[in-house]
Amino acid sequence: MFRFADPTYLYLLAVIPVLAIIRFLTYRNQKKRLLKFGDPKLLRSLMPDVSRFRPAVKFWILQGALALLVVMLARPQFGTKISNEQRTGIETIIAMDISNSMLAEDIVPSRLDRSKMMVENLVDHFTNDKIGLIVFAGDAFVQLPITSDYVSAKMFLSSIDPSMIATQGTDIARAIDMATHSFTQEEGIGKAIIVITDGEDHEGGALEAAKAAKDAGMRVYVLGVGSTQGAPIPIPGTGDYMKDNTGNTVMSALNEDMCRQVAQAGGGAYIHVENNSAAQDQLDNELNKLAKKETTSTVYSEFDEQFQAVAILALLLLILEICIYDRRNPLLKRLSLFGSKKKAAATVALLLVAMTASAQTDRQYIREGNKQFRVGQYDKAEVSYRKAVEKNPKNPQAAYNLGNALMAQKKDSAAVQQFEQATHIETNPLRKAAAYHNMGVICQTHKMYGEAIEAYKNALRLNPNDDETRYNLVLCKKQKQKQDQNQQNQNNKDDQKKDNQKKDDQKDQNKDKKDDKQQQQQKPQMSKDNAEQLLNAAIQNEKMTQDKMKKQQQKPQRRNVLKNW
Repeated sequence: MFRFADPTYLYLLAVIPVLAIIRFLTYRNQKKRLLKFGDPKLLRSLMPDVSRFRPAVKFWILQGALALLVVMLARPQFGTKISNEQRTGIETIIAMDISNSMLAEDIVPSRLDRSKMMVENLVDHFTNDKIGLIVFAGDAFVQLPITSDYVSAKMFLSSIDPSMIATQGTDIARAIDMATHSFTQEEGIGKAIIVITDGEDHEGGALEAAKAAKDAGMRVYVLGVGSTQGAPIPIPGTGDYMKDNTGNTVMSALNEDMCRQVAQAGGGAYIHVENNSAAQDQLDNELNKLAKKETTSTVYSEFDEQFQAVAILALLLLILEICIYDRRNPLLKRLSLFGSKKKAAATVALLLVAMTASAQTDRQYIREGNKQFRVGQYDKAEVSYRKAVEKNPKNPQAAYNLGNALMAQKKDSAAVQQFEQATHIETNPLRKAAAYHNMGVICQTHKMYGEAIEAYKNALRLNPNDDETRYNLVLCKKQKQKQDQNQQNQNNKDDQKKDNQKKDDQKDQNKDKKDDKQQQQQKPQMSKDNAEQLLNAAIQNEKMTQDKMKKQQQKPQRRNVLKNW
């Protein structure tokens, strides 16, 4: 991430084109005045020590130095500084609803955009706390593992969209359950789950999940987004609105009762997001009630000053401008650096190369990260590799090495993303095979044997001589076979239990029939009056049953609608 701390100073760059215009007008007037004295060729022969190009070179060097000084005043910054800090705070997992219903525009600009603004404000208010991000609809997954890196939290937040989850709907229970397993193992620290949703829970089980989270020592807070009157759900890019299976336009409304019940079951509070600042204050008050604990965190500070490199470049340009004379040096007459346009262009090119070389390249960052990685400083190596990626996003070695640094820190999901990026931009088959191999190792560690097998196969296609990959592939196949067999055995046991249950039910039915026959055989014969009474009662019951069936048929039939919002 890059920014200027004081971007107002950048307006001073407008002085540079103004100076260029003034210089051009001055040079043209000077040329006109010289023409009054005689032929230009004759005048040049009379002034052999005067250079046509030195003044222009000196002017543009000064212009470059001025531009760099303005940039230095604006304070350029990168967000890649790392530090280990002792922090006293809480752990917070934000579960954000990104189902299609969050696209409703009953609040401006939309429910989803308002939720993003709310989360961004929440992150800005955090100073010593850890934060994680989960997105959910009909399914849920961890978008950002719990961390103190607020820069990454904002970066991941900007990419959130309902299209990220193919299974639509709203499963609040799944999101809360995933959040309960996403905290660290530290004890004695306050843990909060913040669910941002419109409360349309299609799957059920949210109250039970919230109660389970409360029993585990966590608090569930619900931020309700939307209006209770409801609004249609726009379909992006079409100008139309979403419809259900009956062809009616879906009206999505905030279910405040559900939100309150979930918050109450989770031991937290329900907050209706109408005004961001008011909701933020209320949430801060609730979070301040949680217990705080001192923890050590690896923090990537939001911005690191980079004006020093700019100042060095400006100083070098000023020194160079002083060293260049307006006239040719009598001692260096034979050395004509500015005697022709080609030589002048070559000199300017050399200056540009020198300025470029003074800045640190992506390869230098990679070498620096490699040194840190060898001595076990994986967090610092990660920062160096990230700098290399920022310098050159298409550098496959930087992406691969960053994946290794993340893998060494057990940041497996982020490591897999980096290895996948490396496979897309890598041209060397051996390094590409190594990236697939590492992806397979991570999947194998998490018992995702199917994905691991595919990764190992891709690695072997690129590097058939890798015995380690071949061994891991065979091992994964055996483990997957064993896993499938255990699953099959479990399914067989379930089927056998069902069969046994059916047999037992059948035996009970046969026994009941046999007992009924015996009872019928043992019953004394009824009198004629008793038989008529029983017959009348049966006729009356049959009539009542027919009346109920007719009433039921007259009622409108309810149709199950597949909800994808």
